[in-house]
Amino acid sequence: MAKSIMIQGTMSNAGKSLFAAALCRIFRQDGYSVAPFKSQNMALNSYITADGLEMGRAQVMQAEAAGIEPSVLMNPVLLKPTTDIGSQVIVNGEVLGNMHAAEYFRYKKSLIPDIMKAYETLASQHEIVVLEGAGSAAELNLKSDDIVNMGMARLAGSPVLLVGDIDRGGVFAQLLGTLMLLEKEEQDMIKGLVVNKFRGDKTVFSSGVDILEHRGGKPVVGVVPYIDCDIEDEDSLSEKLGSKAEGIIDIAVIHLPRMSNFTDFDVFRQYEGVSVRYVTKPYHLKNPDLIIIPGTKSTLHDMKWLRDSGLEKAVRELAGRGTPVFGICGGYQMLGETISDPECSEGGGSIDGTGLLKCRTVFAKEKRRSRTEGVFAETGGVFACLSGAEFSGYEIHMGETSSEEKPLLSCGGSQNGNIYGCYIHGVFDSDDVSGRIVRTLYRNKGLEGGTEKTDRRAYKEKQYNLLADEVRKNIDMELVYRILEKGV
Repeated sequence: MAKSIMIQGTMSNAGKSLFAAALCRIFRQDGYSVAPFKSQNMALNSYITADGLEMGRAQVMQAEAAGIEPSVLMNPVLLKPTTDIGSQVIVNGEVLGNMHAAEYFRYKKSLIPDIMKAYETLASQHEIVVLEGAGSAAELNLKSDDIVNMGMARLAGSPVLLVGDIDRGGVFAQLLGTLMLLEKEEQDMIKGLVVNKFRGDKTVFSSGVDILEHRGGKPVVGVVPYIDCDIEDEDSLSEKLGSKAEGIIDIAVIHLPRMSNFTDFDVFRQYEGVSVRYVTKPYHLKNPDLIIIPGTKSTLHDMKWLRDSGLEKAVRELAGRGTPVFGICGGYQMLGETISDPECSEGGGSIDGTGLLKCRTVFAKEKRRSRTEGVFAETGGVFACLSGAEFSGYEIHMGETSSEEKPLLSCGGSQNGNIYGCYIHGVFDSDDVSGRIVRTLYRNKGLEGGTEKTDRRAYKEKQYNLLADEVRKNIDMELVYRILEKGV
């Protein structure tokens, strides 16, 4: 059975996912077989495994860092918010159903057998398991039925490292306050503290380390600097969502309220001079070179928001002037004429789409989950360059779309002039696709660019190694291995 170590945080976006990924890569570099695990993840960014099961992308990213194939064992419970008070519940990669928060709170302890079966199977296949908690380790109102923080640490018998975010201030209150709110048994399970996202001269914080160790009674494993690396982030608080910088090539992504899989567009950030901005207001849209409408967990709701916000009108006006618009999954559905939900998969009802494509979407009871690869069909408009380009990705959607337009891909989708839509998450990831798009957008401006060769997998490997190297330099790995060896 594998040894384990768990990363918990003082708050959301304290850096748990990336720190866990760093440890996965470090352990792999040191010759160990390692796997990530998060018992319950709440995220709209999800992934379809090779066997057609759905899991959170954070554990996919960590699996890549560990150098192994993503498995639903790494994330047995996934919650995908559908409203402010409800989520779709996915267990072992399959949809269980939609539940209100109070209903799920009563139900979740019954999932412990599924969680432990997944964890124990994973632990039997590897030497080390790096567990990740969720939100804060001291969510007192959720504590009695906790299955993801200290509750999971107890179930796995795992020692815990507690991570605080100094960049947002109050790191002493974060770390010491969290310790104070835990029971004695839980405090004993925390074997070290991590100060994360430090900017500046670390010697200035040497007295801070002494204070934390004296008052907390726990060693500070490390003070980790703010690391500038480009790694996929599933968190809704991701800093990349707030970027307002405009590059030579300006790609504007509509930031829908329930946007999903925004990592679909990270590949464009690899290209010199290309910016990816997330837009919530019409006046933020400006005059981009490409508009992307992303996926969403609530297409009808977000289509209404698009209309009420004024962004639908702004997108249509720019499209009328020739700006290319690309819709992915729910964004593709919004480009059509109507969206209907007769089975109440997303709450029921129907709504008119933008009408930029002659297609109609009807939601069904069953979710489509599949890995897909193919080529672009004969493509027109500004992206005629995509004809024959190879892609691979995955589909994950409830709706079925019928179209009167020319197919965009060998497996479907639609195109009309400079308007394009398809269901494939990851369709831009290959250099064959993203490179052609970027080079075309440069040429449209009379410029040369996007000629650099990009290998998405090699790029990710470089970023994981950068993350691991920086974390290794700034934490006491000998102490981490002692904690791992001793356990709880």
